[in-house]
Amino acid sequence: MYTQRSNRRKRRTVLAAATAALSVPFVAACGGEQADAGAGAGRASAVGTTTGTAERTLTGSRWNVDGITANGTTLPAPVDSHITVGDDGRTDGRYACNHFRGETEFDGDRVRFSVSTTLVACDDEPRKTFERTLSRALSLPDGALEVRVNDVRVTLTADDGTTVRLSENTGDTPLHGTKWKNTDPDAESGSHLTFDEEEGTVSGSLGCNKVNAEATVRDGHITVGTPTTTRMVCEDSLMETEKRLLEFFDTTLSYRVDHRTMTLTRENGPSVEFFAPA
Repeated sequence: MYTQRSNRRKRRTVLAAATAALSVPFVAACGGEQADAGAGAGRASAVGTTTGTAERTLTGSRWNVDGITANGTTLPAPVDSHITVGDDGRTDGRYACNHFRGETEFDGDRVRFSVSTTLVACDDEPRKTFERTLSRALSLPDGALEVRVNDVRVTLTADDGTTVRLSENTGDTPLHGTKWKNTDPDAESGSHLTFDEEEGTVSGSLGCNKVNAEATVRDGHITVGTPTTTRMVCEDSLMETEKRLLEFFDTTLSYRVDHRTMTLTRENGPSVEFFAPA
């Protein structure tokens, strides 16, 4: 459920003449498809730092958040932090633990976000700090963010000097052969899974015990066989993580890879997220 983080503002209607003047097409990068290389190059082809039309720069792509600098402190972004601005001006993305969605308002080289957010608690302190800093930057009540192109990257800069660094999504991580780490904050031991296409298996760690099972990937689904595990007993929090992950074995799952995030979903059931470290 989403709750309003800031007062919604009506998105500014962009003049048709300005829209017609845009010579670079926008191609959305979604699912397993990659944004057109020519369009991405057109948006970020400047040498050095320049300003330009914010709408032309941002719309039609998913932007990975690389980091944020505020009050003299630079924070690296979690691997799954991102912002997507659609051609219709609608915005969605993820801070660190929570997703957000809303609208954007463009004014020349500036952009203003008006978003609502989910209310998932961040138990991991670095993610919590990053989320708080980024959400504050995207919800400034006074003034918009200046959009600047710096070589092949984009920065959003507030009047107080807060800077959000973005890079355009260039493709999705392969499902097979990648060590997918569990994003569950309780998975302190670093539970992870790796799918082997040649062997037709999935193996890894459940948080306490090692696991191995058959895994057949077909048409956006993964049929996972009965798991074989070691038999160690660990502290309660790790065993709870292991219990949750075991629910995704001996069943058929739908899966989605988005940049470096993989989501596994049980039929009519919960989902679990993994990420591929950079």
